[in-house]
Amino acid sequence: MSRRELLLSVVIFLLLQSSTSLISSPSAIINPSKVKQVSWKPRAFVYEGFLTDLECDHLISLAKSELKRSAVADNNSGESKLSEVRTSSGTFISKAKDPIVSGIEDKISTWTFLPKENGEDIQVLRYEHGQKYDAHFDYFHDKVNIARGGHRIATVLMYLSNVTKGGETVFPEAEEPLRRKLSDHNKEDLSDCAKKGIAVKPKKGDALLFFNLHPDAIPDPMSLHGGCPVIEGEKWSATKWIHVDSFDKIVSHGGNCTDLNESCERWAMLGECTKNPEYMVGTAELPGSCRHSCKAC
Repeated sequence: MSRRELLLSVVIFLLLQSSTSLISSPSAIINPSKVKQVSWKPRAFVYEGFLTDLECDHLISLAKSELKRSAVADNNSGESKLSEVRTSSGTFISKAKDPIVSGIEDKISTWTFLPKENGEDIQVLRYEHGQKYDAHFDYFHDKVNIARGGHRIATVLMYLSNVTKGGETVFPEAEEPLRRKLSDHNKEDLSDCAKKGIAVKPKKGDALLFFNLHPDAIPDPMSLHGGCPVIEGEKWSATKWIHVDSFDKIVSHGGNCTDLNESCERWAMLGECTKNPEYMVGTAELPGSCRHSCKAC
């Protein structure tokens, strides 16, 4: 075999290996041409058709029977609480729950260039008529939540259904790119809420990626965002919050059974071990912050 034939054989072999790899893991293939810039302040982008109909329907089917009223984190204590600021219902889907969920996790990591271990579990949310999430930040104002993984550097919001009217994601403080100002951008089909800033209409399969921190890791106040009220129809979405460090890392002292917050004992006495098990107890893979006071270890 000549040197040329040998080189040609090697190239063909590598191409076949590459093709086999792409076929075996299609969920991790990203098409940059489907990504559109929404804003540069904050940095926000929409990936059209990020999820297939099958993936959207699968996430909804996993969450439907587990939905509970959504809560928000208290700015001072970090404790979850119910609030009229957020009126949706939702649940978390654990990482690697099944092959479809694992594929979605792979795809998110590939698109964002952020490690899977830095992400929280996917939260699936349902917004019915009139339900909304007032403008808020995804980075934290308390030290409790920062202890595990640091700030949320990025948010990936995946739309699992179409919404007839309303339900947009709006950035009220965002600066509209010049090219959008010069275009015939039609806002007539947006709700009054969405017209108060740059908005993204929910479309089944699309995903919105925005960064909550500047590149130097300082919180970006322009990342203020909200979910507009659903006026007609029903909105299903799935959120992946991604931290600056591993969210899977077990934060403890010398591996001992300890609490990670000085208020754990008081919270346990108030029944938070049962009311807020995700934060207080957690799971074997992702231990909570108050396992000692909850007598979970």
